[in-house]
Amino acid sequence: MINPGLDPPVSTQCRLLGLARSTYYYESTNTESDLNLLLMEEIDRLYLAHPENGSRMMTKILRRRGHEVNRKRVRRLMQLMGLRSLAPQTKTTKAHPDHPKYPYLLRGLSVDHPNQVGCSDITYIPFKKGFLYLVAIMDWHSRKVLT
Repeated sequence: MINPGLDPPVSTQCRLLGLARSTYYYESTNTESDLNLLLMEEIDRLYLAHPENGSRMMTKILRRRGHEVNRKRVRRLMQLMGLRSLAPQTKTTKAHPDHPKYPYLLRGLSVDHPNQVGCSDITYIPFKKGFLYLVAIMDWHSRKVLT
């Protein structure tokens, strides 16, 4: 949006746009090498085929294909690309310290008729082109899935 050869000068154009003049002159030094770009293309193809693979498996596959890479490099490139394994991650059920802990209200309760106690669960089913959410609501007495 800034034209250096026109009036008003660059400093005025930057001020009108609400930008610091240093932003206009900034040149990024974070360019990846050609080898890293080649590896990123390969990682992207592998990730599309198998999104459950993490950096360890990607490293093994890339080594089998003749690339001399280590896990730290593959992990850095995957983070740069925003890729993360779809496999279950560790510590997924760790409670946040600020969240309240509720008591278990069904302890000692006798479930002896329908519609007294119900439960629900949600999960996802992975497919080749994505995943599908599955929700189940169940009655505890009859053990029938309601929806």
